[in-house]
Amino acid sequence: MYRDHTRVIQIGDRKIGGGNPILIQSMTNTKTEDVEATVKQILALEKAGCEIIRCTVPTPEAAKALAKIKKQIHIPLVADIHFDYKMAIAAMENGADKIRINPGNIGGADKVKAVVDAARERNIPIRVGVNSGSLEKNLIQKYGGVTAEGIVESALDKVRMIEEFDYHQMVISIKSSDVLMCVKAHELLADKTDYPLHVGITESGTVRSGNIKSSIGLGLILNQGIGDTIRVSLTGDPVEEIRTARLILRTLGLRKGGIEVVSCPTCGRTRIDLIGLATKVEELVEEYPLDIKVAVMGCVVNGPGEAKEADLGVAGGIGEGLLIRKGEIIRKLPEDQLLNALREELEHWTGDKA
Repeated sequence: MYRDHTRVIQIGDRKIGGGNPILIQSMTNTKTEDVEATVKQILALEKAGCEIIRCTVPTPEAAKALAKIKKQIHIPLVADIHFDYKMAIAAMENGADKIRINPGNIGGADKVKAVVDAARERNIPIRVGVNSGSLEKNLIQKYGGVTAEGIVESALDKVRMIEEFDYHQMVISIKSSDVLMCVKAHELLADKTDYPLHVGITESGTVRSGNIKSSIGLGLILNQGIGDTIRVSLTGDPVEEIRTARLILRTLGLRKGGIEVVSCPTCGRTRIDLIGLATKVEELVEEYPLDIKVAVMGCVVNGPGEAKEADLGVAGGIGEGLLIRKGEIIRKLPEDQLLNALREELEHWTGDKA
């Protein structure tokens, strides 16, 4: 598989590439200069499972804020740079564990060299990022529009700009809002480089549409063995990005840990607020560090049988429900006590695991 043979790159205290676990990344949407708000958001993202965080650095004040932010968080900090090479250098001076740049828009070769020299001095990796929306005019003309081939050529051109200064601590990111174009671009790029790849579908949309586009795109890419870090880009609370990314990785068998909730789609036999119950169960299980499956079923007739493959389950009837363990009914209780009974069972499992 591709990811087993990519270069190993150190980002803070974490390693990516070379078959290391795929790490989940997100980006803050606070003003980086607002240290308190930025730290608060990062800590919430950490709790949700974020493993690398990126902050925009558009000003000297934002660069200086990185030093204060880094002291209060527990995951690698990436600085997102646009246009101004001085911000890249300032970010590294203030403790950034990685920088994200497009070498083509920060000035000439002398400015790229200045950034590379600062990165080399601190052994800080550079993420080379190219988006379909910023594809160069000559490549658009060459390929007759924005294409996967053009995106890949642009990215490799930027990589060579850094390689010319004999620096190879790089991660490549190519993104497009066109899902199938993005998939094709990653397939092409994976055959042409051994640098680790950061994978995402850019500008994917709101939580609803963005989750669908990201799940399809990331699923197709990751399932081919491509990708060393991922981000689900959503217009909304970035915590939702982490939840979706974890679920994508678990569904593909690329990540273990965390409780998987399965629930039936409801039918005419449903005599319980299954939608509300399933939502509450999803929120509940986030508190528990267990690698198990929990089923939420809407009827007591088929519920126990349908939940037999789950470790724990609840099934609802008319004002009452069943608590199920490994396919066996262990308790019958009123509907309004189901959630608390499940919580008690999870506490018991957690205690046994400890």
